[in-house]
Parts: sequence; C-alpha cells; structure tokens
Amino acid sequence: MVYACLLIMSAAGGTYIFGIYSQFLKSSLNYNQETLNTLSFFKDLGANVGILSGLINEVTPPFVVLLVGAAMNLFGYLMIYLSITAHIARPPVWMMCIYICVAANSQTFANTGALVTCVKNFPESRGIVLGLLKCFVGLSGAIFTQLYLAFYGDDSKSLVLLIAWLPAAISIVFVYTIRIMEPQRGSTAANIQPFYYFMYLTIALGGYLLLFIIIEKVTNFSRAEYIANGTLIIFLLCLPIIVVITEELNILMKQSKTPPITITVDQTNDVISAQVENMPKSAIKRITDVFRAPARGDDYSILQALVSLDMLILFFSTICGIGGTLTAIDNMGQIGESLGYPSKSINTFVSLISIWNAMGRLAAGFLSEIFLKRYEFPRPLMLTAVLVLASFGHLLIAFGVPNSLYISSIIIGFCFGAQWPLLFAIISEIFGLKYYSTLYNFGGVASPIGSYILNVRVTGYLYDREAERQNMAAAGGGKDLGCVGVKCFRLSFLIITAATVVGAVASLLLVARTRKFYKGDLYAKFREAEGKPGEVQSGVGDPGSNGVDSVASLNELDGETRCNVARTGLERRSPEEGRA
Repeated sequence: MVYACLLIMSAAGGTYIFGIYSQFLKSSLNYNQETLNTLSFFKDLGANVGILSGLINEVTPPFVVLLVGAAMNLFGYLMIYLSITAHIARPPVWMMCIYICVAANSQTFANTGALVTCVKNFPESRGIVLGLLKCFVGLSGAIFTQLYLAFYGDDSKSLVLLIAWLPAAISIVFVYTIRIMEPQRGSTAANIQPFYYFMYLTIALGGYLLLFIIIEKVTNFSRAEYIANGTLIIFLLCLPIIVVITEELNILMKQSKTPPITITVDQTNDVISAQVENMPKSAIKRITDVFRAPARGDDYSILQALVSLDMLILFFSTICGIGGTLTAIDNMGQIGESLGYPSKSINTFVSLISIWNAMGRLAAGFLSEIFLKRYEFPRPLMLTAVLVLASFGHLLIAFGVPNSLYISSIIIGFCFGAQWPLLFAIISEIFGLKYYSTLYNFGGVASPIGSYILNVRVTGYLYDREAERQNMAAAGGGKDLGCVGVKCFRLSFLIITAATVVGAVASLLLVARTRKFYKGDLYAKFREAEGKPGEVQSGVGDPGSNGVDSVASLNELDGETRCNVARTGLERRSPEEGRA
C-alpha cells in the first residue's frame, strides 16, 4: 500500500511543470502575458483548494476519491492538449481556465486518497510517512521532465499529453490497493525500518535526477541517451518493490509463528456510547459544543478545529512562511535576470529549488519524527527553526550578495518543502485523524493566500513600480527595459523577511500552548494493550470460545458468530449484569 502511494505521488506534480509548456500554450492559442498569468492563477487555485476532495473522502472509501481524481486529471489535461494542438476549436479563455483548474484540482484528490490513507494506516509514523510521500510529490516535476524527453523527445505539447494519461493510469492500476487497514500497534524499530529503506532509495533517485539535470545544462544529449535516462529513472522507481517483497515475506513469517488473535468485546462502552449518541441535543447545546474543543490529540470536529486558536496560529504562520518561500520560487527567473545571472545559471536555480524542495520534505518528516520520539522535541518548534532559516535566504536576495543566489535557492527550496510535512503532521496530532481528510486540505489553503498577498500584492506591485521608475529615467522614457539591479526586489524581500519572522514568532506561541501536549506520549492510544476494564476477551483455546482464530475486528464476523461472542461475554458476568 505504501509503495502504491509512492508511485501515485511521483505522478501527482503536473502543476509544478506549467512553466515548461506555458510558452507553447501562449503561442498556440495567441494569448498575451496577462491571459497566461490568469491561467496560472486558476492552476494554483485548483492545486491548493482541496476541500471538496477532503469532504468526499470523509464519506467514501479512498478508491472513490482516486477514481474521481483520475477522471478529472484525464479530462482537464486532455482538453488542454486537444486545444493547443488544434484538434478542437479554440476554446474561450474562461473555458481554458476551467480546464486547467479541474486538471490541477485532481492533484488534491490524489493527495487525499493516497497520502491521508497512508497516514491513517501508520499513525505512529505519520511524520516519516508525510515526509516520504511529500518528497515524491516534489520530485514528480523532475521525473515528468525526464520521462517526456524519453517518450516524445523535446516536444512541449506532448508533455501535456503525458501528464494527462500517466497519473490517471497509475491511480487506476492501484486504486484498490489504497485502503484503510488496521494499523500495527507499537512502533518498533522493525516496523519503521522499511521506511528508512524507502528513504535511502528516494535519496538515490533525487541525487541521480540532480546530477543528470546539472550535466544536461552543459551537454547536449541524443534521443537514445534520453531514452536510456528515462529507462533508468523507471528502474529506480521500481526498485522499492524489493523492500515491499522483503517486508511482506517477513510479515507472513511472523504471522505463521504468532499465536491466534484474541477478540475483545466491550459491551459496557458500546451500550453507554449508544445511549449517549441517541440522546437528543438542543440547538444551543450543539452550538456550544463547537466551541468546547476536546483535549489536544482527540478527534476534533471540523468546526471545532477551524475555530481553534491553535489552528488559527498555525494557519497564520504557514501563510507567512509558505507565502514568502513560494514568492521567491515563482520569481526566481526574474530575480536572477535582474541581478545579472546568465540564463544557464537561472535554469540551475530552478533545478536546485526542485530537488531541495523534495529533500526538505524528506528531512523534515524523518527528523521531526526522530526528534519527537527520542528527545520530545515538539514539531511546532521545528517549524519555527525552518522559518528562521528561510529568513536568511530572503535576506540574501534582498541585499543581492554576489553569487549568493545559489545558496539562497537551496535554502528557500529546502524550507518551502520542509514546511509541508510539518504542517500536516501538526494538524493530525493536535486535531486527530477522524476528519483529517478535510483538515489536511484546509491547511493547504494557506499557500494561495500567502502567495496572493506576498507575491501579487507586495512583490509584483513593488517590482512594477521600480521597473517603471527605471524606464522613465532611461533615454526616451517610453521603452520597456524591464527592471535591473538589487533595488528590483530589495524592499519586497525585506517585507517578506519581516513577515517570515512574524510567522516564526507566532509559531513560538503555538510551541508554548502545546508544550505539555508534546511532552506526553502522543501515540499512547495507538499502543493500548488489549483487555481494558469492562472488556471480555475470547480466543482459541479459551473456555467458551466460539472457535474463531484469525479475526481482528468484531465487525468483520458474521451475525451468528457475533451473537456467540456477545453471549460468551454475558455468561461471564454476574447474573445481575447478565439480565441487564
């Protein structure tokens, strides 16, 4: 199941490579830059607003979400491909905006169906799981770029066709593999070890992609060499199947040596829960319950989580942090151009950001999990450290330190990626997993909000103002010379640095509020031993057992067997309890 999620995530980053085919889309449909930017906005809107996929996942199995996402991906990108290749009449701009929004929104369905399911199946290793899967999303852009060169050659329009059918095909192939399963209780070293093997193979894949991209900037490859490169990438993606087979064999061997599983029946709690759930609630009581949040770590309702002060602080910090780093990433080409870097160096910056974005996701997921379990180091404090590190990257851009853009692109790419697994892990730990599908997607809304405020309203406005001033000062005053020099982005990135520092301070407030919570055992409820008070156990060899020897959940038994198990429990109680 984990391996299937990795493959789905490796094909879920079609929105990250919009810049590769956007120029062809612009020329083939005769768009101006403003129209292209409008399409880009709807792409970002679809990619980050996944509330619909979260709500669907709350009431349906994961395979429904994955199938809907596959259909949306195929439809959206296929219509874009048919439009730019003139196979259909040129659609109006508003229709193209719908196509690209639907196509990009399919990414949230893949994330929700695969990633959320994987976190629920491994609740005690959620940081590691989030880091690993989010890393593959970060690598997906580089993977797509290399595969389309192997499949179709240097043909930008064919890249759109590839991102139309490949993610949909992978989701359909593994659609029934992704499912909620009973998690293994007790996070032992043996349970976590396969994730480390996955991590080593992921680092190998990322390292190879980085090396090939750097060589690609200085060397011209033939079509045969691109095919060989694509074959090697597919091989590296298939290599984790060795870990899968080995682990499955180990599980089978353990099961053959493990004594029969006992069945735990808790009639007392079931009766009490049923009575409480059936009690009518007044309208006022329902409203007050929304604002009476449960203890941290318990399952919040969606409204309780959204109005929680913890969520508001986390959301604000994320707007500041992700908004700032995303602004730097979106403007890296113009930043390099204004500071006088050659075009090959600018391409290198983009590649460095892509790879270190993936490595940041991987490192934040694994390191935060290790620090939390070994040293009780709270995850919100690690988020604070990431925001502080991002501030240094913004300052390097603001002051235009010579040749520092290589370092700042690494810092910003790493910090942008590191914030995602930390954000989603904190949400799952504080607000529980019951409505995690919806809350996970709500957390992603911080990205377009931060991008709009810091990128469009601050950086875009200040850049245009400085460019206009330079053009007016130039000879003739009417020629568009663009913007050159440190001043183009200095003020905007000083503001972004200040916003990031404010976000870091806000995250420290969350650290203070959750200090006791992270000092405790967050995952104790996932390791609770069987046989709690008021429960009756029945298994093979136990007097009165019904002979069931391999059933883990009472709900999976047939009606007659459930009656036998319940009768056994009643017979063991006192006569008064039995009559009750």
